[in-house]
Amino acid sequence: MEFSEKIRNARIAKSMSQKELAEITGLSLRTIQNYELGTRLPKKKETYTALADALEIREEVLLDKNASFILRANERYGSRGARQAWDMVSDLASMWAGGEMDEEDMDAIMQAMQEAYWEAKKKNRKYIPKKYRSEEDA
Repeated sequence: MEFSEKIRNARIAKSMSQKELAEITGLSLRTIQNYELGTRLPKKKETYTALADALEIREEVLLDKNASFILRANERYGSRGARQAWDMVSDLASMWAGGEMDEEDMDAIMQAMQEAYWEAKKKNRKYIPKKYRSEEDA
């Protein structure tokens, strides 16, 4: 189940409107709408925590491998890195829409692409803003 479905289902199960969820979490209504439409994922771990607390569910329910990947990209490379990670995940997911590929195979491909992303970032260190450079990028 996608993040968008998890948020929407949990919100509906709590008989909560999108506006109420936005107010409780301190997020904008438009942000909640984007999450439920699947056009955006949170960029900070704190947002997952706030959503989980508001919906009275475990944070792990909301965090999947793709979300963790995007969060890590944001931490290491800022919003541009997070956007690149999000675009990659979205593009791959759209390629599989309506396909016949086995879930395990899709996970393996996604994992390989994420590893390729980290390797490309490491090789292209000179393009990483200095404030995001670390020993891992050397």
